[in-house]
Amino acid sequence: MKLSEILVSRFACGEVYARPLETVRGCDVFIVQTATHNVDKDLMELFIMMDSLKRAFAAKVHVVMPYYGYARQDRVTVPREPISAKLVADLISSAGADHLVTITLHSDQVQGFFDFPVDNLIARKLFVQYFNKKKIKDLTVVSPDAGGVKEAKKFANLIGAELAIIYKSRTAHNVSEVTSVVGDVKGRTCLLYDDMIDTAGSVCNAAEALRKSGANKDIYLAATHAVFSDPAVQRLKKAKFKEIVITDTIPLDKKKIMQNLKVLSVANMLGDVIKNVHESKSVTVVL
Repeated sequence: MKLSEILVSRFACGEVYARPLETVRGCDVFIVQTATHNVDKDLMELFIMMDSLKRAFAAKVHVVMPYYGYARQDRVTVPREPISAKLVADLISSAGADHLVTITLHSDQVQGFFDFPVDNLIARKLFVQYFNKKKIKDLTVVSPDAGGVKEAKKFANLIGAELAIIYKSRTAHNVSEVTSVVGDVKGRTCLLYDDMIDTAGSVCNAAEALRKSGANKDIYLAATHAVFSDPAVQRLKKAKFKEIVITDTIPLDKKKIMQNLKVLSVANMLGDVIKNVHESKSVTVVL
């Protein structure tokens, strides 16, 4: 079905204006808004659009946010830090959402920040289907940090690969240093598996550490969210990955398309989930 028409504009002072151009009274409404490099702008558009839908008597407002902005700020690690992921959850709730559909949250605990149902879809199935077709021999799935080990292990089991872990220390935002490689990677083809690529510092440092540990020079990289903040593209090109596999949860600028980049679409998965939610059917059968 085609998208409903909406009007989104800005006043001269920069304030956002948004409203649907057709009736939504009594309807089950799904509003799709992912976070991009203009995450604050994206969120304000979302909040105002939700407010307009609730005031137009929509029966339910479902927020479909493939990439949940601010998800990494999910806990206090040093004194006086905000928990911005919780703040954004509160704002989405206050604006009138009844349900959230998102893909691969940075940590599962973010679901607990909401007082309404959250469907946290995992893109693992897309990567499993893709890499199983490649039939790579002597494959080791590598988690680029300790926090991603659980998900990397599930992925490794599904594609029949070994598991290795990169331990790193983080001295500042987007700054990390590899301290050790745990697991047998010598002579093996490695696949770095993460939830997102931001500035690409961590994964590029990890690739270098793997090569120094004797891994096959052909290293694959797979991640759900391609944030690709500068200087990610330059770093990824320099790292010379065999292939970089991502999804389209975030629109990718043409300037950031690389020759070795493969984009997997989440459209069918999201479409099936939206259809099942509307028809009050199970979502798990889709995943």
